[in-house]
Amino acid sequence: MTRTKTYRVLMVCTGNICRSPSAEGVFRHMVAAEGLSDRISVDSAGTENWHAGGPPSRLAVIAAQARGYDFSGITARAVQSSDYQDFDLILAMDHGHRDILTKACPSDMHHKIKMFLDGAPKAGREDVPDPYYGDASDYEYALNLIEMGCRGWVTRLRETV
Repeated sequence: MTRTKTYRVLMVCTGNICRSPSAEGVFRHMVAAEGLSDRISVDSAGTENWHAGGPPSRLAVIAAQARGYDFSGITARAVQSSDYQDFDLILAMDHGHRDILTKACPSDMHHKIKMFLDGAPKAGREDVPDPYYGDASDYEYALNLIEMGCRGWVTRLRETV
């Protein structure tokens, strides 16, 4: 049986300018490298609407570009109620995001919400720390974790979609 629907993944953090757009860009890159772009798509959103329409943070872009990731076309937006229906997998960057998503999500769709770092059990932690108030080293650390998580999710999804 062939899959006709693209499997849709949503990355979620607070303002959608650091962690979740970084995860979107890294995941998109890894999905393309695996030849899965026709089967898996990705987007990102924030639990808050503080930066809607804005680009990812400057330090997130700098860290990502140094590793060959392109954030073109990524703009901040808030999670919408339709996202729970539209996406197959919703990945929260930390427990606070997961709690917010779970409260807003229809109960029959709770199964879609997972922790982002569930994809990287060897990361040794469950939350991707927010680098927003930090310096370049905080963005590098977050990006290390994001690469681990994305790699894990791409591997899982490659086998199932």
